This record gives sequence, C-alpha cells and structure tokens, in this order.
Amino acid sequence: MWKSQGPRACRTVLLLCGLAVAAPLYADAGNEIKLTASQAQAMGVETAPLGTPGAAAGKSLPARVTIPDNQLQIVSAPVAGLVETIAAAPGQAVKKGQLLARLQSPGLVEIQRGLLQATTQAQLARASLKRDEKLFEEGIIAESRYRAAKGRDAEAAAALSERRQALRLAGMSEAAIRSLEKNYSLSGAIDIPAPISGVVLERMAVAGQRVEAATPLYKVAQLAPLWLEIQVPVAAIGGLQAGAEVSVPAYRATGKVLQLGRAVEEGSQTVTIRAEVGQGAENLRPGQLVEAVVAGGNGKSWRVPDTALIRARDQAYVFVQIPSGFLVQPVRVMGETAAGSTIGGDLRDGQRIAVRGTVSLKAVWQGLAAGGD
Repeated sequence: MWKSQGPRACRTVLLLCGLAVAAPLYADAGNEIKLTASQAQAMGVETAPLGTPGAAAGKSLPARVTIPDNQLQIVSAPVAGLVETIAAAPGQAVKKGQLLARLQSPGLVEIQRGLLQATTQAQLARASLKRDEKLFEEGIIAESRYRAAKGRDAEAAAALSERRQALRLAGMSEAAIRSLEKNYSLSGAIDIPAPISGVVLERMAVAGQRVEAATPLYKVAQLAPLWLEIQVPVAAIGGLQAGAEVSVPAYRATGKVLQLGRAVEEGSQTVTIRAEVGQGAENLRPGQLVEAVVAGGNGKSWRVPDTALIRARDQAYVFVQIPSGFLVQPVRVMGETAAGSTIGGDLRDGQRIAVRGTVSLKAVWQGLAAGGD
C-alpha cells in the first residue's frame, strides 16, 4: 500500500493526475515521456542547453601550487664578504639586472690584482714573442728560442683568461672587467643583480652580515605560469592523459596536464600528476593547497547542476528535451563538486535538458502518475 510522503508529495501527485485528465501524459517503453509545453510548465519543468565541454570537466582533487624548476633562482654570494646594502624586499617585483644587494669583499680585490698581474705578464710575453719572431725570420736566433717564446705567450694568455673567468664567477660584468684592465682601479664592492625578472620570494641575508662564498642571499621566481601537483587516486588514473584540461574553479585558473606520475604513494594510494596553469596563475600562490578539477576519460563531458540528474538502480539519467516531450538519457557521472556534476554520454552540445522539475518527470517515467502504461 502506498504511504503518504507529506503534503508536498501529495500536491505533486494530484497535479500529475490532473494533467493526465486534461491531456495525454505517459512514458512509453522507449523511455520517451510524452509531454506538452503547457504540461511541462505546470509541472515546474525548466530546461537549459548543454554547453561546450568545460575545462573543469572532471573530478575535484587536492593539489599543491608549485613553481616550475626553470623559473626559480637562488641568488648566492659569489665571494666571501660583508653585505653592505640590501636593495630588495620579499614580495617585491624585480626586473632582470636590477640591484638586489651589494657586497664588500677583500677576496675580490685579490682576484682583481691577479688579473692585472696576468695582464702585465701577457703583454710582456706578447712583446717578447714579436721580437723573437722577427729575429728568427732574420736568422739571428735559433728556432728553439722562438718556440720557447711562443710557449710563454700561450701560457700567459691562458693565465689571463683564467683570471678573467674568476672575476666573472665573482660577479663582475664584462664592462667592469674591461674598465679594470684599462684603468687599473681596484674595488672591493660587487653588485648582486637579479638574474631574472620576477618576484622576490625570500631574503636570506641582512645588511652588515658577513657571508661566505655561495651563501644564499635571495630567492627569486617568475610566477607565471605555475605548476599544480595533483593527487589522483590510482583507480582513477586510467581515464587521464597528458594534455587534459585542468582548472581551479575557486581561483578562476586554467591549464593543461603536463605529465602523469609513474609511482604510487603507498600511504594514500595516489599518483601525482603535474599540470601547468597559465590563465589565472596570478590568482594562485606557491605552496598553496587548492582543489583542482581535471577533465577525465575519453570523449566529451559537460557540467550540469545537480538538479538535472536523477538516479535509478545505481544509474544516472538526464531528461533531454525533444519535440514530443522528454527523452530519458542514461549518462556517466565523471565527477562531482559543490558547483555541480560532470557527465558524459550520448549527448550533443546545445541539447536542452531539464534542470528543474526533474522529480515530477521521474514520477511520470516510473509510472507513478496516472496514465503511465
């Protein structure tokens, strides 16, 4: 015996019975619900078109925002010295070549002096080689003396190149090295420029601090694009592939999957996939924990409100509008979030589906309304 489900349920059944008397209303064996426009309106049925498959057509998964490896630079002290000036603060945007810090280094003075000595030795060796070359051509000296002079010139040139390279490693620019060789003016000050345009993430030194060579001073990074490291249950990884669309709906950020991990985390039984986010990356922060939505599986998918779905015997359905009423269409639920569900199935972009009044349509379909045979 049918039991009352409350006043609201009774009103729905009475409405359907009244509609059945006024005009033919039934669900045939082919899952087609015959329904006129006025009957649908009276039942509170509203429809909406299926849109183009969105970037967020999949499961909502935990993810961590990270910086691509090639966009992160650690700026270190090239030589030991005293931090004289700090010119950039955490969070500050900097351009490539902009001053970050200035050091005073006695060791730099030693390297510069070594360059000037090597320059003098190279000049003397070159002058000696030219003199002996001329004497050898005139037959005044033996070939062995000429070859010895040539060897000393090569050694002096190599020593000079080594000293120049040492100054480059110490952070001196080519212009500063040429000026040193020309003017013989020694200086212990060395400017530390930003290696890339980006944002200062961390400052690891203060003015007045003594640092050794290779001591980290700053961490600078480009923050667009960013990576997402997404944790996917191993049971769901089969439906994903590189190039799949990814979004972070709460921050209006979108991107694509770059690669799928090969290892499984033993504790959580998840696989890490990496996605690159370009559009909306400015809304994210490195280290932030977010929920990402990954387009899953093959074929198209659509985002629909939860009110558009009905379920019967563990199968999900939507009501597709057709000229004679509605067609009950089975679908696959590929993911569910607070914003709605993602479905796939034998559907087309632009088809209209019922998004309101689906409870009443389900009642007709299951023969709960009058005339359902």
